[in-house]
Parts: sequence; structure tokens; C-alpha cells
Amino acid sequence: MKVILVLLVVIASVCSTPDSTPFPEEFLFGVSTAAYQIEGGWNQDGKGENVWDNLTHTNPNIILDHSNGDVACDSYNRIKQDVDILNNLDVDHYRFSISWSRILPTGFDDNINEAGVSYYKNLIKELNIVGIQPMVTLLHFDLPQKLQDMGGFLNESIVDWFGNYARVAYRLFGDDVKLWITINEPMTVCHYGYGTGNMPPLIKSEGILEYQCVRNLLKAHARAYHIYDEEFRNKQEGKLSMSFNTNAFLPGSDNTKDIEATDRAQQFELGVYAHPIYIGDWPEIVKTRVAIRSKLEGRNESRLPTLTPEEIKYIHGTTDFFGLNTYTAELVIDLGEEPPVGDHPTREHDALITTFQSDKWENTTVSVVKACIKLFLTNII
Repeated sequence: MKVILVLLVVIASVCSTPDSTPFPEEFLFGVSTAAYQIEGGWNQDGKGENVWDNLTHTNPNIILDHSNGDVACDSYNRIKQDVDILNNLDVDHYRFSISWSRILPTGFDDNINEAGVSYYKNLIKELNIVGIQPMVTLLHFDLPQKLQDMGGFLNESIVDWFGNYARVAYRLFGDDVKLWITINEPMTVCHYGYGTGNMPPLIKSEGILEYQCVRNLLKAHARAYHIYDEEFRNKQEGKLSMSFNTNAFLPGSDNTKDIEATDRAQQFELGVYAHPIYIGDWPEIVKTRVAIRSKLEGRNESRLPTLTPEEIKYIHGTTDFFGLNTYTAELVIDLGEEPPVGDHPTREHDALITTFQSDKWENTTVSVVKACIKLFLTNII
């Protein structure tokens, strides 16, 4: 809730004080991209196949208009043009992601693609020349297909694979990069990749495998953090974190049960990732609720894997700052009683909630945000 309040305060300050400076001088602006969404050059200069390459080529119908990232913005061939655009925007930071399979075509660190390395080195060099600080994301949804064929984030070996990849990136680029994101939007990776199956690898497990993904992803992040901490930090003096993502959850009514359900929603979407890193172990309510649902489903143990004391210690504290992506809000209602056990468990049933969005928001929130944006642009430009 504190994060939400901060965002509201910022919006309010922009809207209510048009004659004052909207942001303090130390506030830094940046823009961000993802490799698959902008680079193109999907098989150029020795790049390997990633999960999006594979999906859009083998199942083009998955995208409504059959488009893909084969060319995209062609950023792989337009470094100087892109940096010129960034420079004209007068931003302080540019957050971009490295395509794992562009520098390690098979996903493994025994085969480094020098052409891919040169691309990122040249991009970082051009950014530093114009005074834009690079913030580099190691993984933004585009896992090498070779590793996905071996289980992806359901294979505990992902901890070693990701750690070895991170070490290569730190060694190659770390002297010129001081801000790192290990994994972008972990909730999207595990919930939509291995839970609902709405994005690669399209595994629709409905809560059966999702938590296994979470556990392995957290350990992979921790491995990348410890490698930097132990092998590179003293020399490179950079900072690392994960970029979490969550919607803002608000009570669907003033009812106490709905207020409590709102916290449960946040713990299941954000807490399962942030709590082990910032506090240690899973949130208690998540452990309790998944255990209850697992027992009702006739399972001998919880679908939420237990973190060992060693794992808790290894994951806890692996962050230098808090990164958060958020896009919209949802209203939360407590289900009141345990829903029937069906063939497929869901995160909503685990959390004992349902969510919705108000049909009034288009006429209120959107219009207010549009007015704030217009006012903000007027003051800046």
C-alpha cells in the first residue's frame, strides 16, 4: 500500500501545483525496452532461437495478425539512430534487456557469440558518450528455446544456467554498467508462463507447477546476485535487483473481509516474490492458504514447495534497490467460503478471492490521468 500511496502523491502533486516544478531535481527519468520487442535480427550474426522466436514461427496463429519480432524496430541495426532518439528525449537512464540467446546462442556459457557481444558493447558505449546511464535487464521473457526444451524454469538447473549467463554478462559489460535487473516481471514469467499458459512456454498447469517456477526463479535470481556480490561488486561497484510487477489491489467494498482479501491478493501476486527476498520465506498467508487448498484437493503435501533454511538464507537480502512495474488496479472481493475443488486449482481459489474492475473508471480515473498527462506535458514542454 505504501507504494500505491507514493504514486498517488506524485500524481496529485502534478495535478494540483501547475505553477511549481512537478518533480524534485534529483528525480531521474528513463525509458525502457525489451530485446524481443525492438531488436529484430532474430537469427542475424549467429543469434540463437528463443521461446518467442519458436512460438511465433511454429504457431503464428497465436498472434492475431500473425506479426512477430523477426524485424520489429530493427534496433539491432540502428544503434546510433536509437541513441539519438534517446538523447533528444533528454532522459537520464535507458533500461534495455540483453537477449540471452544473442550472446549465448545455445543458452550455455561455453559458446559465446562475439557479434552479439559487440552489439551490446557498442550500444552501451554510445549511451555513455551522450551521458545516458544504461540499466541492463538480463532476462525479459525471452529464454533460449534450448533451455526451455530442457524444462525452463521447472528445471532446477535453471539456477546454474542463469548464474553462468549472468557471470558472462557481468564480465563482458559490467565495467560500463552500474545498474542491473536480473529478471523482469517474475509474476508474469511464472503465472502466465507456467500457470495460465497465456505466454511462452504456454504451460497451463493452473497452480500445479506455478509455485515450482517461483521457487526456481527466486533461486536463479539469488545465484546471479551472489555471483555479482562475490566476484564483481568490489571492482565494478554496481547495484542489482529484480523488477517485480503487480497490479494495485483495492477493496471492492468497505467490508472487513474484502479489506483482508485485498492483502491476500497482494501477497499472492507480489508477496511470493518480494517476501522471500526482503523478509525471508514465503508469506505466512500464502503458505496457509495453499496448504488448505492442497489438502482439499486430496494431496499429501502442499503445492507450494517448502523453502529449506538454507534456501531462505540464500534468497534473503539479494537486492540493492526496489524495482516495481505496475499498470492498472483491480477491486477485490472475499469469496466468503471455500470454492468447490475442480480439476484445476487456481491462484484466485488459493487466495480465496475474486477480482474485477469498475465500469466507472473509464469516466473517472482515465479522464483524470489524461488531464494530468496533458498538464505535465504542458509544464515540461
